[in-house]
Amino acid sequence: MNSTVADHLTRMAAGEVDRGLMEVGGLASGNAIGVPYMIARGTGGGPCLWVNATVHGDESQASIVATEFFRAVSAHPLRGDVIVTPVANPLAFDQRRKHSPFDGTDLDQSFPGRSDFLGTQRLAHRLFSELSPLADTVVNIHTMGPFLDACNYAVYKLHPAAGDERELLSLIALFDLRVACRMDVSGPGELPGRVEGALDYQMLELGKRAFMLEAGAGGRYDRPAVEKAVRGLLRFAAETGTAAKTDAPGDRPASICRATRRTHVTSAEGGFFRALAEPGDVVPAGRPLGEIRNVYGDKVEAVSLPTPALVIGIRRDPIVHSGDRVGFVATEWADIDLTAPSGETS
Repeated sequence: MNSTVADHLTRMAAGEVDRGLMEVGGLASGNAIGVPYMIARGTGGGPCLWVNATVHGDESQASIVATEFFRAVSAHPLRGDVIVTPVANPLAFDQRRKHSPFDGTDLDQSFPGRSDFLGTQRLAHRLFSELSPLADTVVNIHTMGPFLDACNYAVYKLHPAAGDERELLSLIALFDLRVACRMDVSGPGELPGRVEGALDYQMLELGKRAFMLEAGAGGRYDRPAVEKAVRGLLRFAAETGTAAKTDAPGDRPASICRATRRTHVTSAEGGFFRALAEPGDVVPAGRPLGEIRNVYGDKVEAVSLPTPALVIGIRRDPIVHSGDRVGFVATEWADIDLTAPSGETS
């Protein structure tokens, strides 16, 4: 095995910033498959923060957030170490595809990985075995798919080994998000797959704080979404002790909107979709999220829900077929008081 990230950190002096490439396999052409990483060595005593991005290759804005965060956080002295992996799924990223073009496996459902099977699982194994022992806190950055517009939001999971839910929500609230979505891992997820194979859930299993940050949508450079995500990561690094604190105590958010049920909204008809709602809107029951017109210009569908919905993402690509996703919404949500005593969030 080539040199590890732990070896690299050991060779660095306090305050030093560096970068490297974690080799995770090889191509038939002789080129290496490598995951780039950036590291900043703290002065000692503080926790290590791992920021991972672009587990899905079509979520390109996640990489921009991770890179800009590292540039900002490493410009100042750190108490603890910072490790950033801006492109966790390089083969999918280079092809602008969600999954690796070679095995079609979802990296987001492959942790802690396997060293002896599919390429994506080997990648997950190397990434997890290298960095999970080093990291104390993890933010796994995703975005919506490139065919949607979205607001910044978070997704988190509960695990028996994890700490108090309110504590995790208090950290998530530092990102000034529209909503934090609690994902149930006890049954089928919103889409088919192994939800418990997500990086953040596997880190929770190790007793470490972790969640997913959804920074807008992929396939674009949404400057406000990027800036908001970077500000949140800087606040998170300070609050968890990796960086020096900059906020006054009064700057801590007192509440957060938590969603406990969400769903994808799909089209029944094919044609051209026009959104009638924006990310972040609350749409009353029966009011259309958008409408579909066929190739003749006839309105063939008004897409709505029988219950109120908080819009997290809405389709921007107008071309839709029957069964395509046109929206992603919360159907059950409430404001959570973060000043309440521990254990009163459920």
